[in-house]
Amino acid sequence: MKLICGLGNPGREYERHRHNIGFMVVDALLARARAELTQDKFQARVGQGTLGGERILFVEPQTFMNLSGRSVAEAARFYKVAVQDVLVIHDELDLPFARLQLKAGGGAGGHNGLKSLVSSLGEDAFIRVRVGIGKPEGPNAKERVAGYVLSNFDDGERRQLEELISRAADMAESWVRDGLTTAMNRHNRKA
Repeated sequence: MKLICGLGNPGREYERHRHNIGFMVVDALLARARAELTQDKFQARVGQGTLGGERILFVEPQTFMNLSGRSVAEAARFYKVAVQDVLVIHDELDLPFARLQLKAGGGAGGHNGLKSLVSSLGEDAFIRVRVGIGKPEGPNAKERVAGYVLSNFDDGERRQLEELISRAADMAESWVRDGLTTAMNRHNRKA
């Protein structure tokens, strides 16, 4: 079994925010797996399905971003999923909008959801689908980051969003079916 987690914040007011791209990609994967998030446990919405011939536990933490790791770590321990079999889909400020990267391990880079995951899992070896959302530019850009990630995509980005979500889901599905190295070779070059 593998665990696929999308990072985001619970609640309708956050639904279409940049910070919730992880939830959006998991929702696309659920449709592909003909699965639903039918349970509320581990402080998360959880469901199971099959993707690429593999049993998948889908997790959307409901703890808010900064505590996401608790849900993922609890679910992984309960189902005995190794950290290397955990895939986390998250927004990435350090990639331009619509750029994707699949990678194993690495630091948190200031992302509070990733910090929580590393802390709760006890290591950073989980797999990541980094979904580029770009970052604010100009004076005081650093001070504007929180407002930026907690805002909706602009009109131009929204026109590309469905394709971006589909490509990120392809990347995750390829990881399940083909393994990390093959999926990275196939998708990171295209990104």
